[in-house]
Amino acid sequence: MKSYRKELWFETKTRRAFINITPQVEAALRESGIKEGLLLCNAMHITASVFINDDESGLHHDFETWLEKLAPEKPYEQYRHNGFEDNADAHLKRTIMGREVVVAVTNGQLDLGPWEQIFYGEFDGKRRKRVLIKIIGD
Repeated sequence: MKSYRKELWFETKTRRAFINITPQVEAALRESGIKEGLLLCNAMHITASVFINDDESGLHHDFETWLEKLAPEKPYEQYRHNGFEDNADAHLKRTIMGREVVVAVTNGQLDLGPWEQIFYGEFDGKRRKRVLIKIIGD
């Protein structure tokens, strides 16, 4: 069994963003040479997420609206965490959207459903953050 590790780095210009990282993940899989196995892709920061869903702008808007209703950014003083920082909402949004995805690798391809894409979700941006890709298999 082989393993392969790669980091992707992001620095969004906005506090929140959804970025389709499927092409970068597919490139990492090609680089690995692994044809059968599992791929883990996870956010390495507690205010960012990796998740699978449809790449549709209306849905992304719906995510933003829904998340803001569940964990509004402001007023900052509504959160006990926001003494030193102002990102308690980002921690909550990450918890809702998830930390990582695991995708089967079959015949050297990501074994995704017809509309599934891998996304990086940023909830406290404007600074460098990373995503880990770890692939194991043969």
